[in-house]
Amino acid sequence: MGHVREGAMRAEGSVSKVVLISSVAALGGFLFGYDTAVINGAVGALASAFQASDTAIGLTVSSALLGSAVGAFVGGQLADRLGRIRVMVVASILFSVGTLGSGLAFGLVDLGLWRLVGGIAVGIASVIAPAYIAEIAPAHLRGRLGSLQQLAIVTGIFAALLADYGIAAGAGSAENPYWLGLAAWRWMLLSELPVAVAYGVGALMIPESPRYLVAKRKEAKALTVLRTVLGRGAEAKMVEIRRTLSTEESSHFKDLRGRFGLLPIVWVGIGLSVFQQFVGINVIFYYSSVLWQAVGFSEKDSLVITVITSVTNIVTTFIAIATVDRFGRKPLLIIGSVGMLLTLGTMAFVFGSAPLDASGAPVLQGAAGTIALVAANLYVFCFGMSWGPVVWVLLGEMFNNRIRAKALALAGSAQWVANFIVSATFPSLRTMGLGIAYGLYTAAALASLLFVVFFIRETKGKELEDM
Repeated sequence: MGHVREGAMRAEGSVSKVVLISSVAALGGFLFGYDTAVINGAVGALASAFQASDTAIGLTVSSALLGSAVGAFVGGQLADRLGRIRVMVVASILFSVGTLGSGLAFGLVDLGLWRLVGGIAVGIASVIAPAYIAEIAPAHLRGRLGSLQQLAIVTGIFAALLADYGIAAGAGSAENPYWLGLAAWRWMLLSELPVAVAYGVGALMIPESPRYLVAKRKEAKALTVLRTVLGRGAEAKMVEIRRTLSTEESSHFKDLRGRFGLLPIVWVGIGLSVFQQFVGINVIFYYSSVLWQAVGFSEKDSLVITVITSVTNIVTTFIAIATVDRFGRKPLLIIGSVGMLLTLGTMAFVFGSAPLDASGAPVLQGAAGTIALVAANLYVFCFGMSWGPVVWVLLGEMFNNRIRAKALALAGSAQWVANFIVSATFPSLRTMGLGIAYGLYTAAALASLLFVVFFIRETKGKELEDM
């Protein structure tokens, strides 16, 4: 009886350790969300401070997305060469440098360059965290721990919006001087720095991926890490990792080539990444305040709606964490796609059938505004409990050991390119009509449903060595 209790305590200790380790790795996801959202509060002030056009501001803001595509592409290669932990430290340094440069920028050109640097860090963090968590987590916890990446992202978005609001309220406006005479918008951008530093410090305190250590012939260290996260199963897992790595050669991007240009599994990863963005989720987070004002809500009400939406996203991510290892990845994606299809379709109909004012903007009369508001938040709910976290879980675990880092790099880059396309085209689509914009996102939701049904295989409970 004593041995059983001792084993249970040891297992509980292992679980708590692996949760803590995974949480530190997911800090990269927090910075990912924070970096992409914190610019929102500064956009209006930037136009005034630098006397810039909407086009110039748009290019400056979106430069971070292009940097993210580069970072995601090189992140996997660096992870295989330097190790997962060192790459996290590199990302932390880039986050810190980009944040300082952006907050102290002299003009739009250097602000764009610093945003590009920060974007590279975001891209690296977007691929290194899911890969590391998948490699460190026991199979029965991998889905829930992998979902920490999405939880960290949405929490980062919420924290950035809250910081923007607090700083703007304290200064009276984003354009007004704040601490040390610096404009409030600069402090918004600088507010990311403490977390960027904490990410690097935290990364130095967690163990390297055991799979990377075995690949580099550091088996004693790998076994120590495995005992920390698995307990008694460490020796058996060590044998499995050694067996799979012994049959594999070092990977190159040419190893991703297949019959249709790339291996089918790589196309599936790219498809997951692209559909996660093509359903239009970032329109809600990048343009929500402007969007709600455009259809008749006040600036104050629009800000409240944006905060409610970000909280909704956080709450629904907890639902995914609680269910992804119980129900599986594929069922959650199917449920999410169906929900997004219905809610986006509702928004497309409401906006498409609304009368227009003198400027051509839709006017939501009567119950239409309430319906659009409920549909938008239900859409975020459906995304947050499915495509948001589950895609990161699948990308971290669906590739075999040999190609994981390279395939993740390619899929991650595709995600950022898709993000850039959606973000860059929405202003033009909004001019054409919000009904058309949401109609296209509805079509993407339908396509995502068909993609999951025909191309996604369940990975729940499988060991990485069996992929």
